Amino acid sequence: MANDISFRILQDIARDLSGEVVNFPTFLDITFRVRTALKKPDLTIEELATLVGAEPLMSTRIIRLANSVTLNRSGRAIVDVNAAIARTGMEAVRSVSFAVAMEQLLASKKMAPFAAVSRRLWQHTMHVAALSRLLARKATRVAPDEAMFAGLIHDIGVFYLLSRAASFPELIAEPSELHQLLVQWHAEIGHALLAAMGLPEELLLVVQTHETDRPVESLKTLADVLLVANKLANLEHPWRDPELADRVDTTLLSQLFDADAITTLLAESADDLASLKNALGAT
Repeated sequence: MANDISFRILQDIARDLSGEVVNFPTFLDITFRVRTALKKPDLTIEELATLVGAEPLMSTRIIRLANSVTLNRSGRAIVDVNAAIARTGMEAVRSVSFAVAMEQLLASKKMAPFAAVSRRLWQHTMHVAALSRLLARKATRVAPDEAMFAGLIHDIGVFYLLSRAASFPELIAEPSELHQLLVQWHAEIGHALLAAMGLPEELLLVVQTHETDRPVESLKTLADVLLVANKLANLEHPWRDPELADRVDTTLLSQLFDADAITTLLAESADDLASLKNALGAT
């Protein structure tokens, strides 16, 4: 019975994401509008600020991000959207739009049955984003903002599956089946959803393979950064149900870092995590 429910959800999602016209979930509306705007080669800060300004929550978050310790080392206060975008860069608006979308989704009444996993998921997402930015800055030539965005969206498939599962009361009553659905399908669903949104192929593959184990001798690419950041975050903030999940595999981490280095990375990421959570409205 439970397997039939999962199959029906996956069928519905496949129909939605394989059609010529994709009906995006309501919670992704603002993210999609920002993504569409950023595709314009001649987009100005003023035009993007007008779009952001139409969403009070977006305006607040982008200003807070511009003034956060993570992105504002100078300490000079920013109080308007135009200046905030000028400081953070247009691409940072993508991260803010996604964070606002997730905040609205997780606060919705229909997500109440998934409060525990949603809380773990958002903590995990924030930690992966902070760690991705930290690793990119310290160890690679990957743009830190791009790494942070990849960290924010890497588990979008879990968010999306939870939003769809909310319409299936039978699945809510089967936590083990829901857990299996999320674990097995979130990477592929995330890839398909982001492809429908028109994100670059490189980013799609990074999301699709963020839990696929492979040899990594040193951090070089965005895929390396996200894979390692995800594993590091799982040490402190895993999203999986602790009663149903397998033990965290630390093999790759131990090949790349000694115990002291892992402790240092997690400690260094704590400040970035706190700043990022404050800027993006996470709790």
